[in-house]
Amino acid sequence: MDLKELELIGPDQERHWYYASKSHALLRALGDYQPRRILDVGAGSGFFSRVLLRDTAAQSAVCVDPGYVEERSELYFEKPLTFRRTIPAEDADLVLLMDVLEHVDDDVGLLRDVRSRVGPRARFIVSVPAFSWMWSRHDEFLEHRRRYTRKHLCRLLAAAGLRPLAGFYMFAAIFPAVAGQRLWQRVRPSAGPPTSDLRQHGGWSNTLLTRLCIAESAIARHNRAFGLTAFGIAENTSP
Repeated sequence: MDLKELELIGPDQERHWYYASKSHALLRALGDYQPRRILDVGAGSGFFSRVLLRDTAAQSAVCVDPGYVEERSELYFEKPLTFRRTIPAEDADLVLLMDVLEHVDDDVGLLRDVRSRVGPRARFIVSVPAFSWMWSRHDEFLEHRRRYTRKHLCRLLAAAGLRPLAGFYMFAAIFPAVAGQRLWQRVRPSAGPPTSDLRQHGGWSNTLLTRLCIAESAIARHNRAFGLTAFGIAENTSP
C-alpha cells in the first residue's frame, strides 16, 4: 500500500473497496500455495501481509519500505510482523511486490535484487498499474515511472530470472468508467497539482464497489484482456 494513499483513505483500509477487493484477488492468486514466511517489499502499512497472516497458514512476515520512520516488530494474530527500511536476506517462500515496480527506475534490477535474497522456489506475486495509455495525474501524484501490460509484466519477471506462472488483470468491472474519466481529463485538464483518484467513499457507494470488485476477484485470474491492475505470479528458479 502506498503510504501517500493511506493519508487519503484513512486508517480503516480493510473496509475501503479498493483494498478489500484487492486482498481477495491476492488470496485467489495464491491458489493452493501455502506460504509460511512472507517478504513484503514496498509494503507501506503492511496491509496485505496482515491479511495473509490472518487468513492463511503463514507464520511470519517482514515488511520493507524506505518510508518507515523507524524499524519495529509486533505480533499480529500471535505471529511475528516486522517492519524494516531495507531488504534483508530472508528465507521467505512468498514475496509480495504490490504496486511497487512502477515507482522505481530499474524494475528488473529490483526484482533481481529481491530474488537473490530469498530461498529457492519462493513464489512471487506482483501487481502493477495497467496500460500506458491510462496514464493520468493519479500516476503523477503517486510518482509512478510507468504502467504495464500483462505480457510486459510477465516478460519483466522472466528477465529478472524468475519463472512466470500466470498473469491476469483485475478491476475490469470498473475499467470502462475509469478509462472514460481519464480520457476526458486529457481533453479538459484540471489546473493545480496532481491528485489521486483514490479517496474515501460514502457507505452505499463503497458497499457497491466492494461487492462488485470482490465478485470479480473470484474470476479475475482468468482475465487476460483488460483491467486497471495487472498481476503477475512467478517462481524463483535460483538453486
